[in-house]
Amino acid sequence: MNIDVCYTPELIHQFDVSDKTVVVIDVLRATSCMVAGLGSGVASITPVASVEECEALGAQGYVMAGERNGEKLPQFHLGNSPFDYMEKSLKGQKIATTTTNGTRALYLSKDAPEVIIGAFLNLKAVVNHLSKSKRDILLFCAGWKGKYNLEDSLFAGAVLDGLKKQAEFDSDAATAAFYLYQSMGKDPYYFISRSNHAKRLSKFGILKDIEYCSRCNEFDVVPKLKNGELVV
Repeated sequence: MNIDVCYTPELIHQFDVSDKTVVVIDVLRATSCMVAGLGSGVASITPVASVEECEALGAQGYVMAGERNGEKLPQFHLGNSPFDYMEKSLKGQKIATTTTNGTRALYLSKDAPEVIIGAFLNLKAVVNHLSKSKRDILLFCAGWKGKYNLEDSLFAGAVLDGLKKQAEFDSDAATAAFYLYQSMGKDPYYFISRSNHAKRLSKFGILKDIEYCSRCNEFDVVPKLKNGELVV
């Protein structure tokens, strides 16, 4: 298989996703929340682009979740913390979510035949799933408002490291992510906590989120996008 990396949504137009498995990555914090929620018994998570779409689903009984610029929206039940998504009361519930970066990346992936969610929290499960893929793979980093970010690229490198014996790296972007992980992967939290995004989020007093999102293999689930909603 061939595997490539798209570092931001601003670059996705350069890739044909119509025949690929796309792994959407937003480590801080959207995809980490999705993995934590679905791994803890949430029935489904529906990503939407706008606050208004999320509110419309809320009126249908969905639990509303999301943020803008890192802060929880006041009218929503949940913010964008993985700890919110692991609440026992959410087991069996349907969540609608909108975020600054992650839900946009999911929307831009919708034409792919398979879209899955990746985070350090389910790294091993993602690698195992992709190792059986008969399609080429695109690791799609959500970035930050169209810009490159460290934590998503580091996770992309971790996936590349896991698949290095069976996948062809399709570009310098993939090779760069691989070597980034080779140099930083022994202590993801140390490097993620020093990223610009982590610094932005630390202003909101959520250092525990950053630490948790840096943990590996907390959940053995691979959330998949089916008919507009994420399920396992």
